[in-house]
Amino acid sequence: MPALLGKLVLVTGAGSGIGRAACQLFSKEGAKVIAADIDLNRAQNTVALLNDIDEHLPLQVDVTNLQNVGLSLKKIMKRFSNPPTVVVNSAGITRDNFLLKMSEEDFNAVINTNLNGTFNIMQTFGNALANMDPSPGGSFINIASIAGKIANIGQSNYNASKVGVEALTKTAAKEWGKFNIRCNVLLPGFIRTPMVETVPDKVIEGILRQVPLRRMGKPSEIAEVIVFLASDKSSYVNGATIEITGGFF
Repeated sequence: MPALLGKLVLVTGAGSGIGRAACQLFSKEGAKVIAADIDLNRAQNTVALLNDIDEHLPLQVDVTNLQNVGLSLKKIMKRFSNPPTVVVNSAGITRDNFLLKMSEEDFNAVINTNLNGTFNIMQTFGNALANMDPSPGGSFINIASIAGKIANIGQSNYNASKVGVEALTKTAAKEWGKFNIRCNVLLPGFIRTPMVETVPDKVIEGILRQVPLRRMGKPSEIAEVIVFLASDKSSYVNGATIEITGGFF
């Protein structure tokens, strides 16, 4: 029997990369998937790749806008009658530059999407679960980055946002345990996603020399861990930080 049969799952940043790979694996494991993205077309393209297309919902969501996130919950409740019990925060952006040259606009854009966006989704959907009587429990899986630990040069905004996501996750794990809602955070390393397509080849070569496995990770390899954390197989895993880096640190 599929590990997540009948589960309702929300994935942000579902239009590409890790988010899309997670949606595909959730579908294979029997879950109903809400594929959320700032770009509705990309969300629809993800749903088109899933098993039993009619079971799933593509959804345009701006995670930086709390009101928009609230409206997305209403749309989900209208369609499924219940909030998702699995939430994956995968929406994220980069706006790289050296600290002395970074604009306030680029710094704030990354913080607003990566950190504030995660907060908006967690608060909105966490409340929806916690206010049910009894609470059905749930699992929140947030995607941070090893960059938050090692502080990549030229990514002060991104590094700071991902450290914040990790701290936010651990706080929620302590506060929400009484509702049987688990919260865990992943720190992917160098993963082959659209986000790294603009990185120069020489930079990639330099990074891969520091990865013992000598390759970039695949989004599907992150998705496997996401699905594990969403399932009952991880029922006592809460507040954990899991690095998925091929040994890079």
